[in-house]
Amino acid sequence: MAMTTFAAIDIGSYEISMKIFEFSKKIGFRELNDVRYRLEIGKGAYSSGRLEPETIDAICVILKDFPGMMKEFGVTDYRACATSAFREIINPVIVQEQIFQRTGIRVEVLSNAEQHFLGYKSIAAIESGFKKIIQKGTAILDVGGGNLQVSLFDKDALVTTQSFKMGSMRIRERLKELEKTNTHYDQLIKEFIRNDLTAFQRLYLKDRDIKNVILMGDFLTDTIFREELEDHIVTSEEFTKRYEKTIYKTEQALAEEMDIDPEYASLVIPTMVICKSFLEIFQAESVWVPGVSLLDGIAYDYGEKKKFIKSVHNFENDILVASRNIAKRYSTGKDHIKGTTDIALTIFDSMKKIHGMGARERLLLQIAVQLHDCGKYISMADVAECSYRIIMATEIIGLSTEERKIIASAVRYNTTEFVYCGNYDKGLGIDRHQYLLVAKLTAILRLANAMDRSHYQKVEALRVVLKDRELQMIIDSSRDISLELGLLRDKVQFFEEVFGIRLVLKRKRRV
Repeated sequence: MAMTTFAAIDIGSYEISMKIFEFSKKIGFRELNDVRYRLEIGKGAYSSGRLEPETIDAICVILKDFPGMMKEFGVTDYRACATSAFREIINPVIVQEQIFQRTGIRVEVLSNAEQHFLGYKSIAAIESGFKKIIQKGTAILDVGGGNLQVSLFDKDALVTTQSFKMGSMRIRERLKELEKTNTHYDQLIKEFIRNDLTAFQRLYLKDRDIKNVILMGDFLTDTIFREELEDHIVTSEEFTKRYEKTIYKTEQALAEEMDIDPEYASLVIPTMVICKSFLEIFQAESVWVPGVSLLDGIAYDYGEKKKFIKSVHNFENDILVASRNIAKRYSTGKDHIKGTTDIALTIFDSMKKIHGMGARERLLLQIAVQLHDCGKYISMADVAECSYRIIMATEIIGLSTEERKIIASAVRYNTTEFVYCGNYDKGLGIDRHQYLLVAKLTAILRLANAMDRSHYQKVEALRVVLKDRELQMIIDSSRDISLELGLLRDKVQFFEEVFGIRLVLKRKRRV
Protein backbone atom coordinates (compact mmCIF):
# COMPACT_ATOMS: atom_id res chain seq x y z
CA MET A 1 0.00 0.00 0.00
CA ALA A 2 1.58 3.28 -1.19
CA MET A 3 2.04 5.82 1.60
CA THR A 4 2.85 9.52 1.41
CA THR A 5 4.05 11.55 4.38
CA PHE A 6 3.20 15.25 4.47
CA ALA A 7 3.95 18.11 6.88
CA ALA A 8 1.66 21.08 7.50
CA ILE A 9 3.20 24.19 9.10
CA ASP A 10 1.26 27.15 10.53
CA ILE A 11 2.96 30.42 11.50
CA GLY A 12 0.13 31.91 13.52
CA SER A 13 -0.36 34.97 15.68
CA TYR A 14 0.64 33.31 18.95
CA GLU A 15 2.33 30.05 18.02
CA ILE A 16 4.24 28.19 15.31
CA SER A 17 3.07 24.62 14.86
CA MET A 18 3.65 21.62 12.64
CA LYS A 19 1.74 18.40 12.18
CA ILE A 20 2.98 15.44 10.19
CA PHE A 21 0.43 13.23 8.44
CA GLU A 22 0.47 9.91 6.64
CA PHE A 23 -1.70 9.47 3.54
CA SER A 24 -2.90 6.45 1.61
CA LYS A 25 -5.92 5.73 -0.53
CA LYS A 26 -7.01 3.01 1.88
CA ILE A 27 -6.95 4.92 5.17
CA GLY A 28 -7.18 8.51 3.90
CA PHE A 29 -4.93 10.31 6.37
CA ARG A 30 -3.83 10.10 9.98
CA GLU A 31 -1.74 12.29 12.23
CA LEU A 32 1.75 11.08 13.15
CA ASN A 33 3.22 14.01 15.08
CA ASP A 34 2.22 17.41 16.50
CA VAL A 35 4.72 20.06 17.69
CA ARG A 36 3.99 23.61 18.86
CA TYR A 37 6.09 26.56 19.95
CA ARG A 38 4.57 29.60 21.66
CA LEU A 39 5.65 32.84 20.00
CA GLU A 40 3.61 36.03 20.01
CA ILE A 41 4.24 37.15 16.43
CA GLY A 42 1.01 39.13 16.31
CA LYS A 43 1.94 41.51 19.14
CA GLY A 44 4.28 43.60 16.97
CA ALA A 45 2.41 43.00 13.73
CA TYR A 46 -0.91 44.37 14.99
CA SER A 47 0.56 47.36 16.82
CA SER A 48 3.30 48.60 14.45
CA GLY A 49 2.87 46.72 11.18
CA ARG A 50 6.38 45.27 11.47
CA LEU A 51 8.14 42.29 12.99
CA GLU A 52 11.09 43.11 15.21
CA PRO A 53 14.43 41.53 14.16
CA GLU A 54 14.33 39.48 17.37
CA THR A 55 10.93 38.06 16.38
CA ILE A 56 12.20 37.09 12.91
CA ASP A 57 15.23 35.47 14.53
CA ALA A 58 12.93 33.49 16.84
CA ILE A 59 10.78 32.35 13.89
CA CYS A 60 13.89 31.14 12.04
CA VAL A 61 15.29 29.32 15.09
CA ILE A 62 12.03 27.38 15.44
CA LEU A 63 11.66 26.63 11.73
CA LYS A 64 15.26 25.37 11.50
CA ASP A 65 14.19 22.42 13.69
CA PHE A 66 11.43 21.38 11.30
CA PRO A 67 13.44 19.94 8.36
CA GLY A 68 15.18 17.51 10.70
CA MET A 69 11.83 16.38 12.15
CA MET A 70 10.40 16.00 8.66
CA LYS A 71 13.39 13.86 7.63
CA GLU A 72 12.88 11.56 10.62
CA PHE A 73 9.31 10.84 9.51
CA GLY A 74 10.21 10.53 5.81
CA VAL A 75 8.21 13.60 4.77
CA THR A 76 8.14 13.97 0.98
CA ASP A 77 6.10 17.17 0.75
CA TYR A 78 5.13 20.08 2.97
CA ARG A 79 3.13 23.30 3.00
CA ALA A 80 4.04 26.21 5.28
CA CYS A 81 1.44 28.93 5.74
CA ALA A 82 1.44 32.26 7.57
CA THR A 83 -1.81 33.98 8.49
CA SER A 84 -3.11 37.30 9.81
CA ALA A 85 0.12 38.48 11.50
CA PHE A 86 1.96 38.33 8.17
CA ARG A 87 -0.96 39.95 6.36
CA GLU A 88 -0.71 42.91 8.72
CA ILE A 89 2.99 43.69 8.23
CA ILE A 90 4.10 46.07 5.49
CA ASN A 91 7.04 43.94 4.25
CA PRO A 92 5.87 40.29 4.13
CA VAL A 93 7.83 39.43 0.96
CA ILE A 94 11.10 40.58 2.57
CA VAL A 95 10.41 38.52 5.70
CA GLN A 96 9.42 35.47 3.62
CA GLU A 97 12.71 35.68 1.71
CA GLN A 98 14.71 35.99 4.93
CA ILE A 99 12.99 32.91 6.33
CA PHE A 100 13.71 30.92 3.16
CA GLN A 101 17.38 31.89 3.01
CA ARG A 102 17.89 31.04 6.68
CA THR A 103 15.75 27.88 7.00
CA GLY A 104 15.10 26.55 3.49
CA ILE A 105 11.34 26.68 4.14
CA ARG A 106 9.10 28.50 1.67
CA VAL A 107 6.26 30.26 3.48
CA GLU A 108 3.09 31.39 1.73
CA VAL A 109 0.88 34.08 3.21
CA LEU A 110 -2.74 32.98 3.08
CA SER A 111 -5.44 35.52 2.34
CA ASN A 112 -8.14 35.70 4.98
CA ALA A 113 -10.56 33.87 2.68
CA GLU A 114 -8.04 31.09 1.99
CA GLN A 115 -7.16 30.72 5.66
CA HIS A 116 -10.72 30.27 6.82
CA PHE A 117 -11.64 28.02 3.91
CA LEU A 118 -8.84 25.68 4.98
CA GLY A 119 -10.02 26.00 8.57
CA TYR A 120 -13.49 25.05 7.44
CA LYS A 121 -12.01 22.03 5.63
CA SER A 122 -10.41 20.94 8.90
CA ILE A 123 -13.89 20.48 10.34
CA ALA A 124 -14.97 18.59 7.24
CA ALA A 125 -12.15 16.15 7.99
CA ILE A 126 -14.47 14.84 10.72
CA GLU A 127 -16.92 13.97 7.96
CA SER A 128 -19.69 12.19 9.86
CA GLY A 129 -20.10 14.92 12.47
CA PHE A 130 -19.73 17.80 10.03
CA LYS A 131 -22.20 16.44 7.48
CA LYS A 132 -24.79 15.78 10.17
CA ILE A 133 -24.53 19.06 12.04
CA ILE A 134 -24.76 21.44 9.03
CA GLN A 135 -28.12 20.00 7.95
CA LYS A 136 -29.65 22.45 10.44
CA GLY A 137 -28.83 26.15 10.72
CA THR A 138 -25.19 26.20 11.81
CA ALA A 139 -22.58 28.88 12.42
CA ILE A 140 -18.82 28.33 12.41
CA LEU A 141 -16.84 30.71 14.61
CA ASP A 142 -13.12 30.77 13.88
CA VAL A 143 -11.49 33.01 16.49
CA GLY A 144 -7.87 33.68 15.61
CA GLY A 145 -5.30 36.01 17.08
CA GLY A 146 -5.98 38.76 14.57
CA ASN A 147 -9.33 38.04 12.96
CA LEU A 148 -12.66 36.35 13.55
CA GLN A 149 -14.50 34.57 10.74
CA VAL A 150 -18.21 33.72 10.93
CA SER A 151 -19.71 31.31 8.39
CA LEU A 152 -23.40 30.43 8.26
CA PHE A 153 -24.74 27.13 6.89
CA ASP A 154 -28.26 25.98 6.17
CA LYS A 155 -29.26 22.59 4.70
CA ASP A 156 -25.68 21.64 3.82
CA ALA A 157 -25.09 24.92 1.94
CA LEU A 158 -22.87 27.85 2.85
CA VAL A 159 -25.10 30.91 3.16
CA THR A 160 -22.55 33.63 3.96
CA THR A 161 -19.13 34.13 5.51
CA GLN A 162 -17.90 37.36 7.06
CA SER A 163 -14.60 38.46 8.57
CA PHE A 164 -14.10 40.79 11.54
CA LYS A 165 -10.91 42.35 12.86
CA MET A 166 -11.63 41.21 16.38
CA GLY A 167 -9.21 38.37 17.08
CA SER A 168 -8.27 37.63 20.68
CA MET A 169 -4.74 39.04 20.49
CA ARG A 170 -5.82 42.13 18.55
CA ILE A 171 -8.47 42.90 21.21
CA ARG A 172 -6.00 42.31 24.02
CA GLU A 173 -3.47 44.71 22.46
CA ARG A 174 -6.09 47.39 21.81
CA LEU A 175 -7.54 47.26 25.33
CA LYS A 176 -4.49 46.47 27.46
CA GLU A 177 -4.12 50.04 28.78
CA LEU A 178 -7.85 50.37 29.53
CA GLU A 179 -7.87 47.00 31.26
CA LYS A 180 -5.54 48.34 33.96
CA THR A 181 -8.12 50.87 35.10
CA ASN A 182 -11.29 48.83 34.54
CA THR A 183 -12.57 46.21 36.96
CA HIS A 184 -14.97 44.67 34.44
CA TYR A 185 -12.70 43.59 31.58
CA ASP A 186 -15.39 41.36 30.06
CA GLN A 187 -17.81 44.28 29.84
CA LEU A 188 -15.13 46.41 28.20
CA ILE A 189 -14.65 43.76 25.49
CA LYS A 190 -18.42 43.47 24.96
CA GLU A 191 -18.72 47.18 24.38
CA PHE A 192 -15.71 47.14 22.06
CA ILE A 193 -17.23 44.49 19.75
CA ARG A 194 -20.91 45.44 20.18
CA ASN A 195 -21.22 47.62 17.08
CA ASP A 196 -19.85 44.92 14.74
CA LEU A 197 -22.12 42.28 16.28
CA THR A 198 -25.19 44.48 15.94
CA ALA A 199 -24.42 45.21 12.28
CA PHE A 200 -23.87 41.51 11.56
CA GLN A 201 -27.13 40.58 13.26
CA ARG A 202 -29.08 43.21 11.31
CA LEU A 203 -27.60 42.30 7.91
CA TYR A 204 -27.31 38.50 8.05
CA LEU A 205 -29.50 37.01 10.78
CA LYS A 206 -32.96 38.33 9.88
CA ASP A 207 -34.33 35.02 8.60
CA ARG A 208 -31.74 32.65 10.05
CA ASP A 209 -32.47 30.06 12.71
CA ILE A 210 -29.07 28.99 14.10
CA LYS A 211 -29.33 25.77 16.09
CA ASN A 212 -25.65 24.81 16.31
CA VAL A 213 -22.35 26.64 16.68
CA ILE A 214 -18.98 25.11 15.79
CA LEU A 215 -16.01 26.71 17.56
CA MET A 216 -12.94 26.41 15.36
CA GLY A 217 -9.31 26.03 16.37
CA ASP A 218 -7.51 24.13 19.07
CA PHE A 219 -7.11 27.08 21.46
CA LEU A 220 -10.28 26.31 23.42
CA THR A 221 -9.46 22.61 23.69
CA ASP A 222 -6.01 23.57 24.98
CA THR A 223 -7.49 25.84 27.64
CA ILE A 224 -11.17 25.95 28.65
CA PHE A 225 -12.19 22.53 27.29
CA ARG A 226 -9.08 20.56 28.14
CA GLU A 227 -10.89 17.50 29.42
CA GLU A 228 -12.38 14.99 27.01
CA LEU A 229 -15.92 15.94 26.02
CA GLU A 230 -18.45 13.40 24.85
CA ASP A 231 -18.81 14.01 21.09
CA HIS A 232 -16.98 17.33 21.74
CA ILE A 233 -20.42 18.92 22.25
CA VAL A 234 -21.67 21.12 25.10
CA THR A 235 -25.02 22.82 25.54
CA SER A 236 -25.30 26.60 25.58
CA GLU A 237 -26.08 26.39 29.30
CA GLU A 238 -22.89 24.41 29.98
CA PHE A 239 -20.86 26.92 27.97
CA THR A 240 -22.37 29.77 30.02
CA LYS A 241 -21.37 28.03 33.28
CA ARG A 242 -17.78 27.74 32.10
CA TYR A 243 -17.86 31.33 30.99
CA GLU A 244 -18.97 32.52 34.41
CA LYS A 245 -16.24 30.47 36.11
CA THR A 246 -13.56 31.93 33.81
CA ILE A 247 -14.02 35.63 33.11
CA TYR A 248 -13.43 36.89 36.65
CA LYS A 249 -10.10 35.12 37.08
CA THR A 250 -6.75 36.83 36.68
CA GLU A 251 -4.27 35.90 33.96
CA GLN A 252 -1.99 34.39 36.59
CA ALA A 253 -4.81 32.27 38.04
CA LEU A 254 -5.79 31.03 34.58
CA ALA A 255 -2.15 30.29 33.74
CA GLU A 256 -1.69 28.20 36.88
CA GLU A 257 -5.01 26.43 36.51
CA MET A 258 -4.40 25.54 32.85
CA ASP A 259 -0.62 25.06 33.16
CA ILE A 260 0.10 27.58 30.40
CA ASP A 261 2.14 30.79 30.09
CA PRO A 262 0.47 33.97 31.40
CA GLU A 263 0.79 35.59 27.92
CA TYR A 264 -1.16 32.68 26.45
CA ALA A 265 -3.65 32.79 29.33
CA SER A 266 -4.31 36.47 28.58
CA LEU A 267 -6.10 35.39 25.38
CA VAL A 268 -8.63 33.21 27.20
CA ILE A 269 -11.03 35.94 28.36
CA PRO A 270 -11.20 37.81 25.00
CA THR A 271 -11.86 34.48 23.25
CA MET A 272 -14.59 33.50 25.71
CA VAL A 273 -16.32 36.91 25.52
CA ILE A 274 -16.33 36.80 21.70
CA CYS A 275 -17.81 33.30 21.65
CA LYS A 276 -20.40 34.06 24.33
CA SER A 277 -21.50 37.25 22.55
CA PHE A 278 -22.14 35.38 19.32
CA LEU A 279 -23.92 32.52 21.10
CA GLU A 280 -26.32 35.10 22.54
CA ILE A 281 -27.23 36.66 19.19
CA PHE A 282 -27.55 33.20 17.58
CA GLN A 283 -29.59 31.78 20.48
CA ALA A 284 -28.05 28.43 19.60
CA GLU A 285 -28.86 25.18 21.40
CA SER A 286 -25.49 23.43 21.29
CA VAL A 287 -21.80 24.11 20.78
CA TRP A 288 -19.42 21.71 19.01
CA VAL A 289 -15.73 22.09 19.92
CA PRO A 290 -13.99 19.60 17.57
CA GLY A 291 -10.48 20.77 18.48
CA VAL A 292 -9.22 20.80 14.91
CA SER A 293 -6.90 23.49 13.56
CA LEU A 294 -5.70 25.07 10.33
CA LEU A 295 -3.07 22.33 10.08
CA ASP A 296 -5.79 19.68 9.73
CA GLY A 297 -7.36 21.75 6.96
CA ILE A 298 -4.05 22.10 5.11
CA ALA A 299 -3.62 18.33 5.29
CA TYR A 300 -7.20 17.66 4.17
CA ASP A 301 -6.75 20.02 1.21
CA TYR A 302 -3.51 18.25 0.24
CA GLY A 303 -5.20 14.85 0.47
CA GLU A 304 -8.05 16.04 -1.76
CA LYS A 305 -5.73 17.42 -4.42
CA LYS A 306 -3.59 14.27 -4.44
CA LYS A 307 -6.78 12.14 -4.55
CA PHE A 308 -6.11 10.33 -1.27
CA ILE A 309 -9.41 11.72 0.02
CA LYS A 310 -12.75 12.00 -1.69
CA SER A 311 -14.87 14.42 0.29
CA VAL A 312 -18.58 13.86 0.76
CA HIS A 313 -19.01 17.64 0.86
CA ASN A 314 -18.84 19.80 -2.28
CA PHE A 315 -16.46 22.64 -1.36
CA GLU A 316 -16.49 24.11 -4.86
CA ASN A 317 -20.22 24.54 -4.56
CA ASP A 318 -19.69 26.52 -1.34
CA ILE A 319 -17.53 29.01 -3.24
CA LEU A 320 -20.21 29.34 -5.93
CA VAL A 321 -23.00 29.75 -3.37
CA ALA A 322 -21.00 32.44 -1.58
CA SER A 323 -20.52 34.25 -4.92
CA ARG A 324 -24.21 33.87 -5.73
CA ASN A 325 -25.15 35.44 -2.40
CA ILE A 326 -22.81 38.37 -3.08
CA ALA A 327 -24.50 38.85 -6.46
CA LYS A 328 -27.90 38.69 -4.77
CA ARG A 329 -26.82 41.36 -2.28
CA TYR A 330 -26.17 43.70 -5.22
CA SER A 331 -29.46 42.85 -6.94
CA THR A 332 -28.05 41.27 -10.10
CA GLY A 333 -30.49 39.66 -12.56
CA LYS A 334 -30.90 35.99 -11.61
CA ASP A 335 -32.20 34.81 -15.01
CA HIS A 336 -29.55 36.73 -16.94
CA ILE A 337 -26.81 35.26 -14.74
CA LYS A 338 -28.07 31.71 -15.29
CA GLY A 339 -28.41 32.16 -19.05
CA THR A 340 -24.98 33.76 -19.37
CA THR A 341 -23.38 31.08 -17.18
CA ASP A 342 -24.78 28.26 -19.34
CA ILE A 343 -23.43 29.94 -22.48
CA ALA A 344 -20.02 30.70 -20.98
CA LEU A 345 -19.52 27.14 -19.70
CA THR A 346 -20.63 25.65 -23.04
CA ILE A 347 -17.98 27.74 -24.80
CA PHE A 348 -15.34 26.90 -22.16
CA ASP A 349 -16.01 23.15 -22.24
CA SER A 350 -15.91 22.97 -26.05
CA MET A 351 -12.46 24.60 -26.21
CA LYS A 352 -10.42 22.54 -23.74
CA LYS A 353 -7.91 21.56 -26.43
CA ILE A 354 -7.40 25.22 -27.32
CA HIS A 355 -7.44 27.27 -24.12
CA GLY A 356 -5.33 25.05 -21.83
CA MET A 357 -7.40 25.91 -18.74
CA GLY A 358 -8.65 23.48 -16.10
CA ALA A 359 -11.30 23.04 -13.44
CA ARG A 360 -10.06 25.90 -11.27
CA GLU A 361 -10.18 28.38 -14.16
CA ARG A 362 -13.67 27.13 -15.02
CA LEU A 363 -14.70 28.01 -11.46
CA LEU A 364 -13.21 31.51 -11.81
CA LEU A 365 -15.20 32.00 -15.02
CA GLN A 366 -18.43 31.03 -13.26
CA ILE A 367 -17.75 33.52 -10.49
CA ALA A 368 -16.91 36.26 -13.02
CA VAL A 369 -20.28 35.67 -14.69
CA GLN A 370 -22.04 35.75 -11.31
CA LEU A 371 -20.54 39.14 -10.43
CA HIS A 372 -20.12 40.90 -13.77
CA ASP A 373 -23.13 43.19 -13.24
CA CYS A 374 -22.82 43.88 -9.49
CA GLY A 375 -21.52 47.42 -10.09
CA LYS A 376 -24.96 48.54 -11.30
CA TYR A 377 -25.94 48.69 -7.65
CA ILE A 378 -23.63 51.71 -7.30
CA SER A 379 -23.59 53.31 -10.75
CA MET A 380 -25.37 52.55 -14.01
CA ALA A 381 -22.89 54.79 -15.83
CA ASP A 382 -19.70 53.13 -14.58
CA VAL A 383 -20.66 49.51 -14.12
CA ALA A 384 -17.30 47.98 -15.02
CA GLU A 385 -15.21 50.02 -12.59
CA CYS A 386 -17.75 49.72 -9.78
CA SER A 387 -17.99 45.96 -10.30
CA TYR A 388 -14.20 45.74 -10.20
CA ARG A 389 -14.02 47.65 -6.91
CA ILE A 390 -16.82 45.65 -5.28
CA ILE A 391 -15.08 42.36 -6.12
CA MET A 392 -11.70 43.62 -4.90
CA ALA A 393 -13.27 44.82 -1.65
CA THR A 394 -15.23 41.60 -1.01
CA GLU A 395 -13.66 38.45 0.39
CA ILE A 396 -14.88 35.29 -1.33
CA ILE A 397 -14.22 32.21 0.75
CA GLY A 398 -11.82 29.76 -0.87
CA LEU A 399 -10.28 32.28 -3.28
CA SER A 400 -6.83 33.80 -3.01
CA THR A 401 -6.28 37.53 -3.43
CA GLU A 402 -4.68 36.81 -6.82
CA GLU A 403 -7.72 34.85 -7.99
CA ARG A 404 -9.98 37.69 -6.91
CA LYS A 405 -7.85 40.10 -8.95
CA ILE A 406 -8.21 37.86 -11.99
CA ILE A 407 -12.01 37.74 -11.64
CA ALA A 408 -12.28 41.49 -11.01
CA SER A 409 -10.09 42.29 -14.02
CA ALA A 410 -12.09 40.02 -16.37
CA VAL A 411 -15.28 41.72 -15.18
CA ARG A 412 -13.75 45.17 -15.71
CA TYR A 413 -12.67 44.38 -19.30
CA ASN A 414 -15.95 42.70 -20.14
CA THR A 415 -17.30 46.13 -21.16
CA THR A 416 -14.20 48.36 -21.27
CA GLU A 417 -11.18 48.39 -23.56
CA PHE A 418 -8.70 45.66 -22.72
CA VAL A 419 -5.32 46.92 -21.55
CA TYR A 420 -2.46 44.95 -23.08
CA CYS A 421 0.68 43.64 -21.42
CA GLY A 422 3.23 46.35 -20.75
CA ASN A 423 0.54 48.83 -19.70
CA TYR A 424 -1.43 46.30 -17.71
CA ASP A 425 -2.47 47.27 -14.17
CA LYS A 426 1.07 47.76 -12.90
CA GLY A 427 -0.13 48.46 -9.40
CA LEU A 428 -2.05 45.17 -9.08
CA GLY A 429 0.90 42.80 -9.21
CA ILE A 430 -0.59 40.52 -11.88
CA ASP A 431 2.12 38.41 -13.52
CA ARG A 432 2.32 37.12 -17.10
CA HIS A 433 0.41 33.90 -16.41
CA GLN A 434 -2.39 35.77 -14.62
CA TYR A 435 -2.51 38.39 -17.40
CA LEU A 436 -3.07 35.68 -20.02
CA LEU A 437 -5.74 34.07 -17.87
CA VAL A 438 -7.55 37.42 -17.56
CA ALA A 439 -7.46 37.77 -21.35
CA LYS A 440 -8.94 34.29 -21.88
CA LEU A 441 -11.70 34.71 -19.31
CA THR A 442 -12.53 38.17 -20.65
CA ALA A 443 -12.85 36.86 -24.21
CA ILE A 444 -15.30 34.14 -23.15
CA LEU A 445 -17.24 36.43 -20.80
CA ARG A 446 -17.68 39.04 -23.54
CA LEU A 447 -19.17 36.48 -25.92
CA ALA A 448 -21.49 34.96 -23.34
CA ASN A 449 -22.70 38.32 -22.08
CA ALA A 450 -23.37 39.63 -25.59
CA MET A 451 -25.51 36.58 -26.36
CA ASP A 452 -27.95 37.68 -23.66
CA ARG A 453 -27.57 41.44 -24.08
CA SER A 454 -31.35 41.96 -23.95
CA HIS A 455 -31.58 39.85 -20.72
CA TYR A 456 -34.44 37.91 -22.36
CA GLN A 457 -32.55 34.59 -22.59
CA LYS A 458 -33.37 34.31 -26.28
CA VAL A 459 -30.72 31.65 -26.87
CA GLU A 460 -32.67 28.46 -26.18
CA ALA A 461 -29.77 26.16 -26.97
CA LEU A 462 -26.18 26.54 -28.04
CA ARG A 463 -23.97 23.96 -29.69
CA VAL A 464 -20.29 24.69 -30.01
CA VAL A 465 -18.14 22.54 -32.30
CA LEU A 466 -14.36 22.82 -32.62
CA LYS A 467 -12.96 21.75 -36.00
CA ASP A 468 -9.25 22.24 -36.50
CA ARG A 469 -8.73 25.99 -35.96
CA GLU A 470 -12.39 26.91 -36.37
CA LEU A 471 -14.99 27.21 -33.63
CA GLN A 472 -18.56 26.96 -34.83
CA MET A 473 -21.25 28.40 -32.57
CA ILE A 474 -24.67 27.12 -33.63
CA ILE A 475 -27.39 29.19 -31.96
CA ASP A 476 -30.92 27.85 -31.55
CA SER A 477 -33.62 30.46 -30.97
CA SER A 478 -37.24 30.95 -31.98
CA ARG A 479 -37.04 34.69 -31.30
CA ASP A 480 -35.47 37.66 -33.03
CA ILE A 481 -31.78 37.71 -32.04
CA SER A 482 -30.66 40.53 -34.33
CA LEU A 483 -29.42 42.56 -31.35
CA GLU A 484 -27.42 39.66 -29.93
CA LEU A 485 -25.86 38.71 -33.28
CA GLY A 486 -25.01 42.33 -34.04
CA LEU A 487 -23.27 42.84 -30.71
CA LEU A 488 -21.62 39.44 -30.89
CA ARG A 489 -19.68 40.44 -33.98
CA ASP A 490 -18.00 43.21 -31.98
CA LYS A 491 -16.61 40.58 -29.58
CA VAL A 492 -15.37 38.15 -32.22
CA GLN A 493 -12.14 39.99 -33.07
CA PHE A 494 -10.84 39.96 -29.50
CA PHE A 495 -11.87 36.32 -29.05
CA GLU A 496 -10.02 35.27 -32.22
CA GLU A 497 -6.98 37.34 -31.18
CA VAL A 498 -6.76 35.67 -27.76
CA PHE A 499 -7.28 32.06 -28.83
CA GLY A 500 -5.86 32.13 -32.36
CA ILE A 501 -8.89 30.46 -33.92
CA ARG A 502 -11.61 31.51 -36.33
CA LEU A 503 -15.07 31.96 -34.85
CA VAL A 504 -18.06 31.16 -37.06
CA LEU A 505 -21.57 32.12 -35.95
CA LYS A 506 -24.46 30.07 -37.27
CA ARG A 507 -28.16 30.10 -36.56
CA LYS A 508 -29.96 26.76 -36.49
CA ARG A 509 -32.59 26.53 -39.19
CA ARG A 510 -36.05 25.73 -37.83
CA VAL A 511 -38.52 23.68 -39.83
